[in-house]
Amino acid sequence: MGQLIAKLKGIFGNQEHKVIIVGLDNAAKTTILYQFLMNEVVHTSPTIGSNVEELVLRKTHFLVWDIGGLEALRSTWNAYCSNPELIILVIDSTDRDRLPTTREELYKMLAHEALRDAYVLIFANKQVMNNSITTVEISQFLTLSAIKDHPWHIQGCCALTGEGLPTGLQWMQSQATAN
Repeated sequence: MGQLIAKLKGIFGNQEHKVIIVGLDNAAKTTILYQFLMNEVVHTSPTIGSNVEELVLRKTHFLVWDIGGLEALRSTWNAYCSNPELIILVIDSTDRDRLPTTREELYKMLAHEALRDAYVLIFANKQVMNNSITTVEISQFLTLSAIKDHPWHIQGCCALTGEGLPTGLQWMQSQATAN
């Protein structure tokens, strides 16, 4: 774990940035958070409420709030929206049936006043699965090109192997240091 943090510390500066990780249940938000922290898979159960971790990457501190995605908890997402700089939206790329719900939740969040300056990193998880939807298809379905007032990036990934996560972290770092 220390090696990962030391490696990631080399990428970032020294400010604290608030990050919220959201997405529907079973998208692997918590798995991704702990991949960031420990570079390994941690067996999780559905998050009831939130997990909070500090991710130190170089000299930059990210306070990361992993918020439960169960339907009953989604209405509480706004309570965590006290001016975060970054929204990480995790999508289960194999769950075509719930993409409309994901789109609805994304645009609800982006309309929130406290998120007006947030940038958006979308992890399209489970890309290694045969039946996954590509990042291009997800981008089109979510009409990401219509998002003009928030910098955004979509990144295919696999939470279990960590594939794609470093590229997302690099984008996150570039946005944090640019602002």
